[in-house]
This record gives sequence, structure tokens and C-alpha cells, in this order.
Amino acid sequence: MIKKLSLIGLCLLLGYTVQADLEAADSDDLSAAINYLLAFVAESDCTFFRNDRAHTAEEAVTHMQRKYDHFKNKIKTPEDFIRLAATKSLLSGKPYMVKTKVGRLLKFETWLLEALEAYRQGQRGKTANQHRQQSKQ
Repeated sequence: MIKKLSLIGLCLLLGYTVQADLEAADSDDLSAAINYLLAFVAESDCTFFRNDRAHTAEEAVTHMQRKYDHFKNKIKTPEDFIRLAATKSLLSGKPYMVKTKVGRLLKFETWLLEALEAYRQGQRGKTANQHRQQSKQ
């Protein structure tokens, strides 16, 4: 009986440790994705529209960072970050828009979700390449 309880205790402890490691990894992945999205906006050379007023990329990043700070406790995924920090005005409810270098006018949310997907594809490619390299060693 004591062995059984010790085994259960050990499993619970290991489960807790694994969960904590997973949460830390998720947090690192979330931070990396958010940093990528902020850099993507900063380097985009696009025009951003909030409540029908044009803003530079730098202004858009500053605004997103302020909203991130406000909603930090509710942001668990990159999609949460986009939804809460880059989708619409809290005051007017109007969607944020972006005008690309080639003149396409898109919802900022759509544009960032496309960027996030490209980022994830790149991460998967890096992981596969790293795995191939390690397999050759």
C-alpha cells in the first residue's frame, strides 16, 4: 500500500514538473511569436489605420505594446495577442486596417494572422532542418 502511494506521489510530482516545463516552453513560444509579430509590423513600411486615422509602423507597434500590457493576463496564445491587441478599437469597435506597400487595404487582424502562419511555417522548417542536421551527426 505504501509503495502504491509513493508511486502515485512520484507520478503526481513528475506530472507537475512536466506541466511546469510545458508551461515555460509555451511561454517562451508565445513571447517569441509576439516579438516576431511586433518586429514584422515595425519593419513593414506599411500604413496602419486606427479609427480612420493613419499611423506609422512605429506608432502601431507602440499601440500594440500598450494593449499587450493591458491584456497580458488574458493572452495565452499568439491568436489571443492578435485578437486583443491588434483587431479593433476598444472605444469605437472599428477594425484596425493596414495598407501594404503595394496598396492592398486589409484588416490588420487578417494581415497579422497571415504573418503568424508564415512564422509558424518557418519555425516548422527550422525544426525539421535542425532535426535532419542532428541526425547526420
